[in-house]
Amino acid sequence: MKDKRIRVLVAKPGLDGHDRGAKVIAQALRDAGMEVVYTGLHQTIDQILNTAIQEDVDVIGLSILSGAHIPLCEKLMGRMREEDLSDILVVVGGVIPKRDIQKLKGMGIKGVFPGGTPFAEPIRFIRESVK
Repeated sequence: MKDKRIRVLVAKPGLDGHDRGAKVIAQALRDAGMEVVYTGLHQTIDQILNTAIQEDVDVIGLSILSGAHIPLCEKLMGRMREEDLSDILVVVGGVIPKRDIQKLKGMGIKGVFPGGTPFAEPIRFIRESVK
């Protein structure tokens, strides 16, 4: 029997209008053999969670370039606790200052990948984290 492919939701929350990075990482994840659902721009946290549930994803990957990563991640993780979605791995990439990485991890974000991170790192992290 073939192993189940890892399903990843790549999401662009909030008002950030730049999605080239999200599209590039989505393609890198596909090339690595993962199934990828891309939400498109300007998604609310509730839209992202609804898509994650409907698509039965293993991972939610947020791409955030706007600088609003702390409030967006706080809202996402709060809603995930309310909906009992702790089995979904959450990772964040984009413009993330080093000083914010521990705060994000403290709220439950498992992987943080600032701009410039080689694609191999999030791919390896997701493979090792999703069982």
